[in-house]
Amino acid sequence: MSVVTVMALLVVLIAHEGMSAGDERTALRCQCIAMEKRPIGRLIATVEVRLPTSDCRDKEYIAILKRSGKRVCLDPTAPWVRKVLEQRVKRTQ
Repeated sequence: MSVVTVMALLVVLIAHEGMSAGDERTALRCQCIAMEKRPIGRLIATVEVRLPTSDCRDKEYIAILKRSGKRVCLDPTAPWVRKVLEQRVKRTQ
């Protein structure tokens, strides 16, 4: 093999490894770093619950807002969040 071929192969392998390590779509870490503490119950369209996994030991509550579709993490210890979750559970029963 020529030096040029070896160098080209190394560049391709390194570039591929960097892309797979930095791909956010496949990251399984915790999604919620900052949590909304202000009461925004009326702005919430739906709530997703992410159960704990080996990569994230926290149970995460992610609200999708009505108008913007923005995803906001909710603080499960906030009283208003517990109230919103209880109301949504009652609606589904």
